[in-house]
Amino acid sequence: MRPDKILEFIFFGNYFYAFCAAALSVEASLQQNVPLNTPAYYCLLISGTIVYYTYAYLGQMRFGTVKTKETIHPYYNKRTQWYKDNYSLVSIMQLFFILIMIVSALYLSIIEFHEIFTLRWDEWVALLIVPLVAILYYGNDYFSFIKINIRKSGIAKPFLIGFVWAAAVSVYPVMFYKWQINRHYQITFLSIWFFVKNWMFISMLCIMFDIKDYADDSNKKLKTFVVRVGLRKTIFYILLPLTLIGLLSLWAFGSIMHFSFEKILINTIPFVCLLIVAYSMQRRRPILYYLIIIDGLMLVKAFCGIAAAIIVK
Repeated sequence: MRPDKILEFIFFGNYFYAFCAAALSVEASLQQNVPLNTPAYYCLLISGTIVYYTYAYLGQMRFGTVKTKETIHPYYNKRTQWYKDNYSLVSIMQLFFILIMIVSALYLSIIEFHEIFTLRWDEWVALLIVPLVAILYYGNDYFSFIKINIRKSGIAKPFLIGFVWAAAVSVYPVMFYKWQINRHYQITFLSIWFFVKNWMFISMLCIMFDIKDYADDSNKKLKTFVVRVGLRKTIFYILLPLTLIGLLSLWAFGSIMHFSFEKILINTIPFVCLLIVAYSMQRRRPILYYLIIIDGLMLVKAFCGIAAAIIVK
């Protein structure tokens, strides 16, 4: 198989998203001083990520909204064409990962979480709010029984995606481990900080992706940041300032928590990379650039966090 075909399979097939979710979850556990979860947890996380993102594109095909090379339409891109060309393979893989997801969920709830039905109400809220927001994000586009579609919220869209990702990779790893050892999940200052940091970091990546979808969103009258204020203002008035605020917050938090200089320095790297990539968004790029470089920042953040937790004590 040609290298470009391998890249398309990994990124268009959402396997890279799944790897990022697993890496960020490992980072969350290590930086919050919690042991790693069982393999079943990571199987659930990985399969759930793939199933969720793949469902959106398969749903587009079922509802006839995928644009192909033969269709003269301004919203066509390589990823939708890839799903059309590989529909049978993707459908088979989707069924496979649904099975993995169900088996993993049953194993965790029956074998690992012995006292799952004794959870407090706030733990149930923390558990259910992520899949609820994730489903409402696509809403009535792909779930006919839902009358809400928060994906069309424009400015709120990147922060809603960031919320789901941050909760899934920051709260879930610790919460699921606590349940595994029959303890309740407790919110701490460290857990709040780590959740908010991930929320803002991933939201910045989502705003960058809105730049890719500018023409589509503009024609659909979806008022994202870039549609409302334009490309340059989005970069210089939103992305760069918010990233700098996040970096300053990291330094302040590190000082309060008495982190070593080396630990702060390693955790600074993702924010520097975010600034560089945000500045580079002034030029239009191919879709794989956005998938590899922008989503790759999640991996950079995860690896830096893991390195800071393991190497720097």
